[in-house]
Amino acid sequence: MRYFLLIAIVLVSLVSCNNTKDTEIMNITGTVKGLKKGTILFQKFEDTVLVTIDSVIVDGNSNFKFSDKVESPEVYYLYVRLKDGTLKDDRITFFAENSDINITTNLKNFGSAAVVTGSENDKAYRDYLKLKNRYVIKNLSLIEERLKLKNNASEASRAKIEDKQRALHSSKYFATINFALNHKEYELAPYLVLSEVYDANIKYLDTVYNALTPKVKDSKYGKELESFIVNRKKTDTIL
Repeated sequence: MRYFLLIAIVLVSLVSCNNTKDTEIMNITGTVKGLKKGTILFQKFEDTVLVTIDSVIVDGNSNFKFSDKVESPEVYYLYVRLKDGTLKDDRITFFAENSDINITTNLKNFGSAAVVTGSENDKAYRDYLKLKNRYVIKNLSLIEERLKLKNNASEASRAKIEDKQRALHSSKYFATINFALNHKEYELAPYLVLSEVYDANIKYLDTVYNALTPKVKDSKYGKELESFIVNRKKTDTIL
């Protein structure tokens, strides 16, 4: 009787394990509409080298699947190599974490048309990109304004536009720092500091780092930000 009871317990345990969802793996599914033949490359940076983790050959079916164990939420990339071997000069940048992530896009606007769901960090990242784009548009407008100036335009007119560009640049920096502070519980926060405002006044970098939650400080980008600040302080002292 005890033998049969033990067998039953083991079987129940095995079934339970098989039905338990692995939350320590990132599972990506997606579609590239319009891609008939080619290769989708799944990549990330290791140190300073962009490496291909996996790839899928597309031959009629534009759906793809990838999986990877993400030790700490970080940025991954998707590229497309066309059937003639050409690497499309557009990519999808997304914030990866251990969850079920879906990415849909089309071949024509591979990077800009991408819709990513399933990653909390990436959701916040998309919000930041919208914020950043507003500054990009304003700067393009100022560049256009400067180009329209006649050759005989006064130095004061040119200086006025340059002042506006400097003010816009500073405003973008403060907006980025503020965004990071408002998302201090996301690994995205230290990433934004490292990628967007790394040359800002060291006191602002310190402010963001000190505001991060313990979990984020212990993440890949949290540790990188800490190391970066230490090195910046040494360099700034020498200079």
